[in-house]
This record gives sequence, C-alpha cells and structure tokens, in this order.
Amino acid sequence: MGQQEKVSTSLAGAVSEGISASLAAVDAELDRRYPGDPGTRQPVHTVYVPGNLFDAGTVRSWGDQALAALDEHAPDAASFAAVLGLPDDLAGDVYGRVRAKLEREPIEDLRVDFEDGYGGDDEDRDAARAARLVSEAYAKGTAAPYTGIRMKCMEAAVRDRGIRTTDVFLTGLLEHGGLPEGLVLTLPKVTYPEQVTAFVRLLEAFEKAHGLDAGRLGFEIQIETSQAILAADGTAAVARMIGAAEGRATGLHYGTFDYSACLGVSAAYQASDHPAADHAKAIMQVAAAGTGVRVSDGSTNVLPVGSTAHVHEAWRLHYGLTRRALARAYYQGWDMHPGHIPTRYAAVFAFYREGFETAAKRLSAYANHAGGDVMDEPATAKALSSYLLRGIDCGALDTAEVDALTGLTRADLDRFAAPRRGDLTASAE
Repeated sequence: MGQQEKVSTSLAGAVSEGISASLAAVDAELDRRYPGDPGTRQPVHTVYVPGNLFDAGTVRSWGDQALAALDEHAPDAASFAAVLGLPDDLAGDVYGRVRAKLEREPIEDLRVDFEDGYGGDDEDRDAARAARLVSEAYAKGTAAPYTGIRMKCMEAAVRDRGIRTTDVFLTGLLEHGGLPEGLVLTLPKVTYPEQVTAFVRLLEAFEKAHGLDAGRLGFEIQIETSQAILAADGTAAVARMIGAAEGRATGLHYGTFDYSACLGVSAAYQASDHPAADHAKAIMQVAAAGTGVRVSDGSTNVLPVGSTAHVHEAWRLHYGLTRRALARAYYQGWDMHPGHIPTRYAAVFAFYREGFETAAKRLSAYANHAGGDVMDEPATAKALSSYLLRGIDCGALDTAEVDALTGLTRADLDRFAAPRRGDLTASAE
C-alpha cells in the first residue's frame, strides 16, 4: 500500500463560504432560468389543419392518405429507398417502420388552426366544435399524442378574436371532460415580449376562473417576424420572450414563410435552409438552450402531389430538409400535407437507425467505465441517451433492442438524459 499523501490548504473555510454567499443569487437564477430539458417526449412534427376543416376523422384520414401515396408512388422498400437514397441495409427496416407508424400513429402533434388558412364564418362555433372533437378523441384513444389550437395573435386588429377563441376552446374542453395531458397552445406572430406577457395574463385569468393549478396552461411561441429575433435595441428579443412567459413557454416554432417574407426574401427562395432561416433558428436555439423550451423547424410548401415524378422530387426535398434539420438538432418540424408524412418518418427513422449501434455502445462503455476509442464526458452521455430516447419515443428504435445493446433500462436512460446541473461539470472518471 502506497504512502498516504499529505494534503495542505492555505485558505480558511470562511473564504469558500463567503464566495458561495456572494453567488447565491446567481445559483438561484441559474436554477430558475435554466432548469434543463423537461425529459418528456417531443413530437417529431406538428401538423396543422384549418379549424373549419378539422373533424373527427382528421388523424386517420391523414394516415390513410399517406399510405395511399406510398402505395401509388413507392409501393415497396426498394422503390422508396431509390427515391430517397436510403442504403440497402436500412431500406426494408425504415420502410416497414414508416408504414407501421402511419397505421398506428400517423400524426404526433396536431394543431387545429384558427389563424392561417382558417376560413370559417362562425369562429365561436368552430372553436367549440374543435373542443368537443378533441375531448372525444382523447376519450376514445384516437387523438394525436399532442393536440391543441393555434389562435390569432396578440396584435390589435385580431387580439380580441384570438382571446375569445382561446377562451371558447379551453372552456369547451373543461365542459367535455377536462384538459388533456397532451394539450398544446400556439401563439403566432409574436413581435414583442409584452405580447407574451399579455398571453400569460390571459391564461392566469382562465386558471383562476376555473380553480386550475397555477401554471397548468403552457404555450408555444411562434417566431415569424424579424423583431422577434433582433429587437430595436439590438438585443435578442426571443430570449426576453422566454423570460416573459414566466415558465409557461414549451417551444419556439420557426415560421418559414412569414419570417422570410418579413425580411424581403423572394417567394422562390423562401425555405427552411435559406441563410436567413439558419440565422434565425441559431438565435432561437441558443436562447432556448437549457431553459426547457424546445425549438421546432418550419415547413416546406412544395407539396408531393400530381405525377409520380413530381411526388418523388417533393419527397427528396422534404427528406433532405428534415435530415438537415435533425443534424442541426432541430428535432421537430411542421408538415403541411399528408404526403409529407412518409418522408418525415423516413428521415427521422433513418437518422436514429443509422447511428443507433454506435450511440448505444458508446453509452454502454461510459456507463460501465469500459473506455473505448472515444473519451466521453457526462454531457456526451446526456446527448447519447437523449438520442436513444428520442428514437424510442418516435418508433425508430425498440426498447428491447436498446436495452440489449446498452444494458440500460429506460429509467437508466432517463437518468443520463437529465442529470443534475453539477453532474455536467463533474469529471467523467
């Protein structure tokens, strides 16, 4: 046994205590502003359907239309893989999982839209009907995992209408059984943090009126204007919006076309991979990091309809944009048409399938202190486990195969994915 090393110090304990006391306010602020990811499932996409067109069969209809598009334009794994450039070793698995997903859960996140595309003459009626249909779908188990509405924004011209629609919809949900766990509200075209604060006050008033727990109602902020990214004083307005939400913000959603138009981008070049879009989303991503607020990409308006040649071209575009977003850590996007869903899931499933074994083995080595050819840290273990969990949640990976390759349970993965703040700065040894 080696000689015991003598350890000496020069500073009194009071020095450390004084430093800690001086940073107490900072510690509290870090905990308040940056609680970390909530650890809940994040949908891979959001689908929106105009409020006057939404009905009880919307979710199943989108799945059936997506399956019909596959049957017509890519009836087997080989033809689908040829369109998208999927490698042979993934083609069959991805195609099978896509079809199974379209049968089982074609839409992960549905927004009944009372803003863009809405054309109803009686918004009260349509909002009340949406509340009833959403409640019935959750009761029957046929609802998308996440469902809600996008109301009109808080600008003066439509503010009262947006407030009333929100009230009608939420009141209807309570009358038909209560607020579902998957409820999501989307506030569009936010320009100033004060508009976010105003929406918070609206939700607070509704909670008090019905005796709901404070903070029960959260919402997404849609970023569709230049002022939402860069305020007049040169600061990042989107970061202030997260603070203005007072803990209720759940997501930042990029609005591809409104934002592009706001900057004067020509219609032919309005796309989620435009440099202006990349800049906006990078600011959103940094502002949201660590806050528990998730970032979603926008959509493409190139629809996979018409001839097989055009459908294939639109599929390749959508697949490529989705893969590009995933590589940039935008794990959610917006889909505008049932024909987009096959390529959404193909891109997501390929992304997780192709990296599955490497990620699983690296996490296993880290968990077992086994080493390997990559030296991973707690922050990397967090990223690896989050990657595997996202793959499981969407159906790209099976729990059993992840367990078999990592030797870790779902609870183990959750623990690695959501470490305490101090664990991320601790040594990986």
